[in-house]
Amino acid sequence: MNNPKPKEWLASELSMGKIADYKPYNFVDGEGVRCSIYVSGCPFACKGCYNRVAQNFNYGRPYTLELQERILDDLGAPYCQGLTLLGGEPMLNTNVLIPLCRAVRDRFGASKDIWSWTGYTWQELMVDSEDKLELLSLIDVLVDGRFEIDKKDLSLQFRGSSNQKIINVPESLRQGEVVLWRQANGEAYY
Repeated sequence: MNNPKPKEWLASELSMGKIADYKPYNFVDGEGVRCSIYVSGCPFACKGCYNRVAQNFNYGRPYTLELQERILDDLGAPYCQGLTLLGGEPMLNTNVLIPLCRAVRDRFGASKDIWSWTGYTWQELMVDSEDKLELLSLIDVLVDGRFEIDKKDLSLQFRGSSNQKIINVPESLRQGEVVLWRQANGEAYY
């Protein structure tokens, strides 16, 4: 597996603005009922990746303003808790996801949360490009780290391998260090 250096992989050079899939109203990509967008392209190529087809930056269909409007309309359902960004690699599709996340914040404020999965670790994101940091600033919960097949654990909630962390992004940014996300019951994830 690659360990990218800061600014080694940039959305401006890699992203083709395509999405692999959009799934409204699912229950598996974070807490509550969610709308999930799967972007295309991921150079991490983790062994055992569950979405291998989405590693190709040219896979899928172009992201459009019509799709963005559909996502925003779907998020408006009172039972929908929020948006989830998956892939592929969301942090290498900031050209698509920053405008979408801004639109979510403009329309819903903090009433809808935004979750994301990334192959980057928190520490890698802190020293990388401005666009990744901007997208991060719009996210509430981040599951970080590459999937490691030798650490695969099907008993973990919201994670595929035990090296991954579930991070409370706003609190982590405020404190300048990783703060783990806690469920409504106060339970933290390690």
